[in-house]
Amino acid sequence: MVKMNLNELNGELSAEELRELEAAEAKAPVFDDDSPALTVEQLMQFKRMNRENRTKQTISLRVSPTTLKKAKRYGKGYTSFLSRLLDIAINDEEMVRKCI
Repeated sequence: MVKMNLNELNGELSAEELRELEAAEAKAPVFDDDSPALTVEQLMQFKRMNRENRTKQTISLRVSPTTLKKAKRYGKGYTSFLSRLLDIAINDEEMVRKCI
């Protein structure tokens, strides 16, 4: 999932798309049986579970400026995107052979 704010998208959106997004932003969320509102305690459980299940290692990796620029276009979370991309590529024998 990529999150971006309207300021990052303004140049790429038509006037109609921008109006639709602004209208959607102004609407209050609608909760129902399938999507109930969560309490602060419930939200904290999500955070806690996420921290407990964290198994990835932090490393430093050098990438070309072009590659970094392309990855950053995907918005916040681009490092997770790069991690998933590397996971897929390293399991593809043909891709690995091309890169060695």
